[in-house]
Amino acid sequence: MKVLFVCLGNICRSPTAEGVFRHCVLQAGMVQQIEIDSAGTGDWHIGEPPDRRAQMAARQRGYDLSSQRARQVTTADFHIFDDIIAMDHSNVHNLRAIAPDSEQEKVHLLLSFHPESDLTEVPDPYYEGGFDEVLDLIEAASQGLLARIRDDMAER
Repeated sequence: MKVLFVCLGNICRSPTAEGVFRHCVLQAGMVQQIEIDSAGTGDWHIGEPPDRRAQMAARQRGYDLSSQRARQVTTADFHIFDDIIAMDHSNVHNLRAIAPDSEQEKVHLLLSFHPESDLTEVPDPYYEGGFDEVLDLIEAASQGLLARIRDDMAER
């Protein structure tokens, strides 16, 4: 199973989701079954590490984002990944615009896996802050996503 997390620039939300989900997968003993990556729909930050504020907030909760580098999503990603998880509706729109018709169903909103949130989008903390709120949302949604993946694997 291969999972790609996507936000706008790949320096705040999607690398945080990658780091949190990687930790969840490790804790679940599923590292051999699930590959994880992240990307952005924009090209502004290609090659850059995650935002220092995202790294600091993640580090305070035990997640290390320091080895990640931003990249832009490509049409090839739709053939490589089983699930492409977007942080907001704009990301979904941008992803579906480049996705082959046969791969459209791979695109999901991360918070659709959150068991309790009324929100549909992970807010972008780049300008307004809120990195801890973003982590709270991503942690809960990651558990829901992992449960869905486990169920899918059990059915195969």
